[in-house]
Amino acid sequence: MAELVALEDPRVRAVNERHGDDHGVNLGRLRAVAKRLRTQQELARELWATGDSAARLLALLVCRPKAFGADELDGMLREARTPKVHDWLVAYVVKKSPHAERLRLAWLADPDPVVASAGWALTTERVARKPDGLDLAGLLDVIEAEMRDAPDRLQWAMNHCLAQIGIDHAGHRDRAIAVGERLAVLKDYPTPPGCTSPYAPIWITEMVRRQHESGV
Repeated sequence: MAELVALEDPRVRAVNERHGDDHGVNLGRLRAVAKRLRTQQELARELWATGDSAARLLALLVCRPKAFGADELDGMLREARTPKVHDWLVAYVVKKSPHAERLRLAWLADPDPVVASAGWALTTERVARKPDGLDLAGLLDVIEAEMRDAPDRLQWAMNHCLAQIGIDHAGHRDRAIAVGERLAVLKDYPTPPGCTSPYAPIWITEMVRRQHESGV
């Protein structure tokens, strides 16, 4: 913890706080600490228990994802107060867990929109990697009915799923683009030069174009 305090940079914190995160540790330096420590499950649990965001990010880098039970992961997600901790928990730990599918289904139906956003993130992963058994048309129905009025984090996660369906599944592409155009979610989102807009119709079209150019 003393080492993490020493790595604190006020400029990094200022940038992070604009995105809802409450730490000032450069993530490259944090990863260097994790590389040195390697996997240490008990240390990871102790770091998580501090409640400190930088310590929790480090915990997620040095933990053993398959060592957590489903109830433990559910509790951790509900304690993850900041976007970066939430995102890393889902991406680096839950996705690798044998409990991922059980949690995906439970979280999708959760009334807490932040928890539900994790369910949608796991669903997007399945859309891209293991779509067998998913009702893609049903997912589009839910997105069409609920995404426009969803809270920000949930809306963002649903939008990512919409785009992923359109990118990876040609049979649903036209409808995914049509849903995106009708809802117009993130249509005016400021996009830096050289980056792809998160507006689903543009996102889908651009990624499909790149796939065709690369022969995928």
